[in-house]
Amino acid sequence: MAFVPGSASQPTAEVELSISCRSLVGMDLLSKSDPMCVTYIRPFGESRWVEYHRTERISNCHDPHFVSKIHMVYRFEEQQPLQFEMYDCDSASSNLADHDFLGFATCTLAQIINGGKLEMLLQPKEKGQSFLNSNSNLGYIQIMAEELQTNKDEVTLKFSGHKLDRKDWFGKSDPFLELHKSTESGMYSLIHKTEVIKFNLNPRWNQFTLPVRSLCNGDYERSIKVVCYDWNRSGNHSLIGEFYTNLNSLLDETSSRRFTLTNPEIQAKKKGSYKSSGEIIVEMCVVKRLYSFLDYIKGGTQIFCTFAIDFTGSNGNPLSPDSLHYITEFGQNAYEQAIISVGTIIEDYDSDKQFPVLGFGAKLPPDGRVSHEFFVNMHPTNPYCDKVHGVLQAYRSCLRQIQLYGPTNFASVIRHVMKFASTYTDGSSYFILLILTDGVITDMPQTCKAIVEASSLPISIIIVGIGNADFSAMEVLDGDTVALTSGGMRASRDIVQFVPFSKVMGSPNAGALLAREVLAEIPAQFVSFMKSRNIVPKPPITSVTTLPPDPTMYN
Repeated sequence: MAFVPGSASQPTAEVELSISCRSLVGMDLLSKSDPMCVTYIRPFGESRWVEYHRTERISNCHDPHFVSKIHMVYRFEEQQPLQFEMYDCDSASSNLADHDFLGFATCTLAQIINGGKLEMLLQPKEKGQSFLNSNSNLGYIQIMAEELQTNKDEVTLKFSGHKLDRKDWFGKSDPFLELHKSTESGMYSLIHKTEVIKFNLNPRWNQFTLPVRSLCNGDYERSIKVVCYDWNRSGNHSLIGEFYTNLNSLLDETSSRRFTLTNPEIQAKKKGSYKSSGEIIVEMCVVKRLYSFLDYIKGGTQIFCTFAIDFTGSNGNPLSPDSLHYITEFGQNAYEQAIISVGTIIEDYDSDKQFPVLGFGAKLPPDGRVSHEFFVNMHPTNPYCDKVHGVLQAYRSCLRQIQLYGPTNFASVIRHVMKFASTYTDGSSYFILLILTDGVITDMPQTCKAIVEASSLPISIIIVGIGNADFSAMEVLDGDTVALTSGGMRASRDIVQFVPFSKVMGSPNAGALLAREVLAEIPAQFVSFMKSRNIVPKPPITSVTTLPPDPTMYN
């Protein structure tokens, strides 16, 4: 698939945020405060805060529950910072400067979603800010997230035909069905076409599954037109007949669910002698809940990310400014930027924020043996690094202890993660492997085999190409258009996403763009695994997460 910066991000879901507070500080001498909450967002790739929403004003209340909700599009692949500011409204003025500031709190949307409910201590905007009740804290703000429950069903249908009209002079008909949904304009739009069954007046078509939103936009009473045609090689198919129904009728097991086909032209010619052009029988109509990425995350599924870093000699001598691994105090190299960009997003979903970090393609101390699967923190048994900061520290320290060598083999680090993923196939955990590499794969057959085997496990593999090498082989692994195969076996699902960092490096927001492109496919890959195993998410976890004050959040 061609790489187009900024094009991969798609809305994952629409969420509704509910805001409440407790123990707000008092600002008025003779009454309680009249609180209002103002929410700000930080647009993608920008550093400024933009006002997004205001709640209603609640009179005389230090523990308000606001009725006004915040609706937002949630994107897994972006870090979506939010800032909540509380005010005591002293007048009807829309100018915030006319009201008393009560405190603020900052977090990301992912932090709210990951715990279901997030509680934060309100902070003063300026040090030394005075309040009437100066001996207590400023109170707490609680944010609860709920995914809007629209378009979350899918319907599986199976039809058969009975005594269809014969349309061919020298044989039977070759029937197929078309399903059309009605639109707001009163027109009908084609949404599905079955396979053609040759020479059969009593066909049984294969079952198929559609999102309910595609079939009827979630309206179970909305009209659906089913048309039966006799297939012709010329493309000018002959109408056998049609009928109108809706999803409720298709689901009604108390009826026979047999629908009479009518051909208007034949009916007009034969008038009273015309009965029908056959019947269509609904053999199956089942509606199932289509669970989303958020359903599983809110139900407690944990996401674990493993970093795998290319330490092959083609990166260049780390002591040289031309090296892709060159470390400078004046900025980050491409490897560091990739670690920060992707790791910062993943960190919000990892409960213990401990990241395994693997290296490959280097000679290790003390004997100079070549390894394609070693722990970057150089610990003999524990590969974990604490948060993204710990990953960066281990990476920089590792460069001073190893010798870059080669070749560029991926299979070992993939199989390392597969060992863990194979023990957690119950939906409780999902694993992301982030491979940062500068070169062409030298163990392509082994890598393809490992990916095909991993496609049945709860794994997604992200490959970020660092530098300007020929990465055409990576496109083969990214099975967006053609499924990856190995030894006659076909990948059961697409689990690889490849992004060349050089395509976004010229952008002023390179890190954010990289994270957006790299993580865009994760929710769909995640859900495809759960669906393949018929795993239903657990009920949402309702525990409250409390964030400690973060001094870096001050404006």
